[in-house]
Amino acid sequence: MALNCLAYNINGGDAKMDRFMKVVNRLLWVIFLGMGIYLLAAGSSRFWTGSVQELLVKGCQALERAAWQGAARSLYPGLFMGYEETDTQSLEDWYIEWALWMHPLTKLSKAAGNSQTLESAATYEMLVSGGVHDENETDASGEAYDLETLAEKENEQAVSEADVDVPEEVPQETEDIAQAEPKPDLIEGGTIYNLEELSDFDFLLSHFYTVESNTSISAAELNAEKLLGKDMTIDRDVDGPQILIYHTHSQEGFVDSVPGDNSTTIMGAGEYLSELLREKGFEVMHVTSVYDLVDGKLDRNEAYSRAEKEISQILEEYPSIQAVIDLHRDGVNENTHLVTEINGKPMARFMFFNGLSRTKKNGPIDYLYNPYIEDNLALTLQLKLLCDQYYPGLSRNIYLKSLRYNLHLSDKALLIEVGAQTNTLQEILNTMEPLSVLLAKVFGV
Repeated sequence: MALNCLAYNINGGDAKMDRFMKVVNRLLWVIFLGMGIYLLAAGSSRFWTGSVQELLVKGCQALERAAWQGAARSLYPGLFMGYEETDTQSLEDWYIEWALWMHPLTKLSKAAGNSQTLESAATYEMLVSGGVHDENETDASGEAYDLETLAEKENEQAVSEADVDVPEEVPQETEDIAQAEPKPDLIEGGTIYNLEELSDFDFLLSHFYTVESNTSISAAELNAEKLLGKDMTIDRDVDGPQILIYHTHSQEGFVDSVPGDNSTTIMGAGEYLSELLREKGFEVMHVTSVYDLVDGKLDRNEAYSRAEKEISQILEEYPSIQAVIDLHRDGVNENTHLVTEINGKPMARFMFFNGLSRTKKNGPIDYLYNPYIEDNLALTLQLKLLCDQYYPGLSRNIYLKSLRYNLHLSDKALLIEVGAQTNTLQEILNTMEPLSVLLAKVFGV
């Protein structure tokens, strides 16, 4: 009996102790919870000044965005290599930017850096499609391009600044690098760049060049002071022709060209340019040989090789020739119209072209050696700056590509793309007038 009473007292004591400990535990939890809420509220006020509701909304949005990102990365982990995200984007903005980043056009534009700030999406279409091809070029697999199929797509997707609102630049009262003296025919709105601006490689590249994705150019090669200091004048006292104009692609026509009538094609434009230069005191030879027809059919697979053979022979026969111009027209989408208005006339916009004989992957192309790359670059830059000064908006960016395009034939060799198949013949002929003025100025008139 005594043992039973002792057990009862002990058990009763334990039960009371258990109830006491439960009460203490609850009180401690209440105290800790209250302290946590206080610390949370006090601490968050330093980082968040809005209401609690706003904080909860932001938290939910962050969780939702993190869930989407996690799901996307789990499904497509390889697509996010190199992608940089920010914490301030909305879910919609993040998803749009991510989707655009996956697209090859966006990757191309990022790879090109800051070099195409004034160019339209047509430039990148040209880069994706491969741009100009000649018979010496191979694709990424090492196979030769099927140039017969690509013939009508040559130079595809030229830069279309005509559809871009370019902010007007105020002419600066500094030394004109290309022409030191003021010119009476300067069109209002034209831009004169100073040497400090042009010595900035990024500025020079972004304002005046389009670089094809398979090649590259360095600041040493685009040394503005050196290029603009080169003498590109022609000696007009020599006997014989001084300028030679020809057409590697003689069959390039326009929207209103007449089949079989070469005077309505690029060859007609070349003859008009020749006449204008003759009026300015130059002796000009216009070669109208056809290099892109074989047995009466369009075949450009060896057009550059055929042209090189004949033009080289002519240059040997006539050592008086100091400048060689290969006149082309571009091929663009049918809804692209490369036109602007100068002095009340509609004119086809044109582009100077340089081949660098170098690829990013393999470096210099030995079998396409060109000893005149620097001279070629100097000539196009001087012409481009003059055009921006006298005829703003008429010329597109200088296009740089990896191959040669017979620009090794002369230190004053030019490849000029005037308009496209969507231009009228009259628009092309109108362009020959300012083009002849620019050429005459650089060549020394």
